[in-house]
Amino acid sequence: MTAANESLLGGGGVDGAIHRAAGPRLAEAGAALAPCAPGDAVATPAFDMAPPVKYVIHTVGPVWEGGGYGEAEVLASGYRRSLEVADELGVRSVAFPAIATGVYGYPPEEAARIAEETIRAANTDVERVVLVGYQE
Repeated sequence: MTAANESLLGGGGVDGAIHRAAGPRLAEAGAALAPCAPGDAVATPAFDMAPPVKYVIHTVGPVWEGGGYGEAEVLASGYRRSLEVADELGVRSVAFPAIATGVYGYPPEEAARIAEETIRAANTDVERVVLVGYQE
């Protein structure tokens, strides 16, 4: 899973690290699917990432504008759509970064609450979900 920008070409933070690990074909595959709207999700092969990683699911989070512009619903939608894409691919284990909490500015504590609530409420065949966060 990567917290992407709409172009799916890679960027900074977690998205950049995933693109570096997967190699240049990831950006090419993402560009062919772009743009990806905030709250939506699409998948590409994982290319050069080490097994058992087979796919990268790209989701675009909302830019934080204070919380009054539907940001929470867009963020929740990104988690739901990512799990739907995982189900379509038959994926049973996913790892999510803290979506939208980097340059998009979403408050980390609120984003974590939305992630947990959305994932717990999801109707999915995914058996294992790992939420990954960090602080500098």
